[in-house]
Amino acid sequence: MSRSRGRVLVAALSAVVLTTLAGCGGGASEAPASSAGGGAADAAPAPAAELYTGDADQGRAAAGRDARGVTPAKKDEPKLAPDDRAIIYTGELTVRAKDVAGAAETAKQIVTGAGGRLDREESSSFGKEAGATLVFKVPPPAYPGVLGRLGKELGRRESLTQSTEDVTEQVADVESRLASAKAALEQLRTLLGRAKTIGEVLQVERQISDREADLESLQARQKVLAAQTSAATLTLRLVGPAAVIAKPRDPEPAGFLGGLKAGWRALVATTKVTLTVLGVILPWLIPLAVLWLLYRAIRRVRPARTPALAASAPAETVVPEKREE
Repeated sequence: MSRSRGRVLVAALSAVVLTTLAGCGGGASEAPASSAGGGAADAAPAPAAELYTGDADQGRAAAGRDARGVTPAKKDEPKLAPDDRAIIYTGELTVRAKDVAGAAETAKQIVTGAGGRLDREESSSFGKEAGATLVFKVPPPAYPGVLGRLGKELGRRESLTQSTEDVTEQVADVESRLASAKAALEQLRTLLGRAKTIGEVLQVERQISDREADLESLQARQKVLAAQTSAATLTLRLVGPAAVIAKPRDPEPAGFLGGLKAGWRALVATTKVTLTVLGVILPWLIPLAVLWLLYRAIRRVRPARTPALAASAPAETVVPEKREE
């Protein structure tokens, strides 16, 4: 009997605990609804669809947790935006315009209106064969719009070449090396203040000089990267109605045919260079050849005169000496 009463008591206590936990869970789930509506009596029951959606969301959130109980990042969290990347934009645009000078002025107005600037300009005026080359620096956000307007409003677009280079890693590397170089310089200056002998002072100063040179080089590199990434480079070529545009060369074929063509072009170029050198030397060879022939003729005349003079000279008689007996 005592054992049965113990079992009944344990079962009763378990039922009480379960009921208490269920009540706490229900109160916790109903508390937000009552507070939002101002009271439990005024709150309207949630539709079935909303309850289903809430259960589904909770199920997906629970399923999204990995085995370690960590919830992975949501899809709508901000990722690395293109603005956070350091990209160099470069474009080359060729436009055929009826009035090259007027088109150049219009292009300047378009670029300056978008916040850009003119970096370099070259122009030539030969009537209908006039041409101009303008190099602009355009803010990257305005680069696509400016490129589109230049290709439409100035005349007929002949060619367009664009390229991008992601230098984010280079920028980060330079910044990291700059921070390290500055920290090393600070440490060296601290050591310089603690140096006691002349040898130590000279050694630390030499190290400081080397670090400062590295720091200046990194700062110059950082400025170059900042200038390239802060503004896109857009080269605009304006040509007149009758101007001839040189077509870009096709890429060289690979393999045997490519090597054969390259060898033939090298042979032709070498032959042209050889003939050019011969053409330059030939005018000098003619007078040199004449002088050489005169020299040979003079050399032949001199040996002929020498035997003649030797024959005309009187022969000397040689008297033999008498020997004493």
